[in-house]
Amino acid sequence: MKPIRFSDHSKIQMSLRGAVEREVEHAVRNANWTHAKNNRFRANMRFEFNSHSPANAKYYKFKTIDVIFVDEQNEIVIVTVKVYYSNEEEF
Repeated sequence: MKPIRFSDHSKIQMSLRGAVEREVEHAVRNANWTHAKNNRFRANMRFEFNSHSPANAKYYKFKTIDVIFVDEQNEIVIVTVKVYYSNEEEF
């Protein structure tokens, strides 16, 4: 299993958007990867949240972590992390 390294940019975005490293790592290791721009990959995963978003202080039941990363030979480098909040149940 390759180690995961977080870029400085990804750490800042995670802090601003309300993601934590364990969620990002879980998404990369367990979600299906899809291709993204510039030879990067994307993995996303939905988590129960049941709290207030740091972005707008509204209460949400769920958050989806969308991770953009590079799969290098010896490590996975997290480029950025987006977070989407929702109260909608999945079908």
